[in-house]
Amino acid sequence: MACEAFFLPATSGQRYCLFHRPATEGAARGALVYVHPFAEEMNKSRRMAAVQARALAAAGYAVLQIDLHGCGDSSGDFADASWAGWLDDVELACAWLRARCAAPLWLWGLRSGCLLAAEAAQRGAPPAGLLFWQPVVSGKQHLQQFLRLKTAGAMLGGAGERAGSEALGGAESGTGKGTAGGAAGGATDRLRGQLAQGETVEIAGYALAPALTSGLERAELPPPAAACRCEWIELAARPAAPLSPAAELRLARWRTAGHAVRGTVVAGPAFWQTSEIEEAPALIEATLRLLARADAGCAVSDDAGGVAEGGGAESAGGEGCGKVVGNASGGDFGGNSDQSAVRPSGAASKGEGEVAPA
Repeated sequence: MACEAFFLPATSGQRYCLFHRPATEGAARGALVYVHPFAEEMNKSRRMAAVQARALAAAGYAVLQIDLHGCGDSSGDFADASWAGWLDDVELACAWLRARCAAPLWLWGLRSGCLLAAEAAQRGAPPAGLLFWQPVVSGKQHLQQFLRLKTAGAMLGGAGERAGSEALGGAESGTGKGTAGGAAGGATDRLRGQLAQGETVEIAGYALAPALTSGLERAELPPPAAACRCEWIELAARPAAPLSPAAELRLARWRTAGHAVRGTVVAGPAFWQTSEIEEAPALIEATLRLLARADAGCAVSDDAGGVAEGGGAESAGGEGCGKVVGNASGGDFGGNSDQSAVRPSGAASKGEGEVAPA
């Protein structure tokens, strides 16, 4: 099973990519493009993304991970990033993978990466499916919570920014209480005013430009125009937890629009916001199970309340489909613990406050 690191030429510079070939050379059960989350959540989740990508490749899938513009080892600084440019990067990754793999293409997003995946599915050739990990349902709310880190940091120092980051997921799902109280409202309004005037603002080590925040703020999760399958997976601290109300609402809308969607809850840590790097083995296993069911043409559940998944192993067998052709430019790698350990010669990681490879 080979993993190839390479730089993909783009309109502005180049994008650092990892291509995980399926375990059986020449045959792929499916193809997935991974769309990473926003800012520090990418750093926290890169280990899980790497573990899942390798597990998918071992199960016979082709997986492409791409660092978006200004992130990780791709060209540019985070301040150079724009929402439209990130969408272009997702389309670029899809075109690259489609040219080399005839298997059905899935867009796999994590957190705000789901917003990008859903919007990209509206713009280009529709994917066969969307795989959502703990999706952000409102870019506006996500940005609001991120801007509050500035107030938290000013009030409490560096610990405040860390505490605010860990509260971000709970606040978005309606379970968190935030960290800065009412003072955050006035501060975030001032930051929004700066962005509206075309200024770049610095939050928790990340320079945010209006070209990025304006797109994020408008982003939602509308059903794609073309029908496709969607596997929506959330993590919960306890087994058999229900889907979040926000997820149930979005899934109902997607079903009404004619999409085959399923909501699944697995037990595991919120690894994208924990203080230490953590893994969620049940999420890895559930993802393989759900994709295997999709490969087999199994219908999704009509249960609007979602499906609770256990952590036990289940067969991910199935017939192969599609073929991988051609080679990525760059070396052939394997057996690495995470993407940061796989870089083409001469590549250097971004400095503090910028996103590392997924």
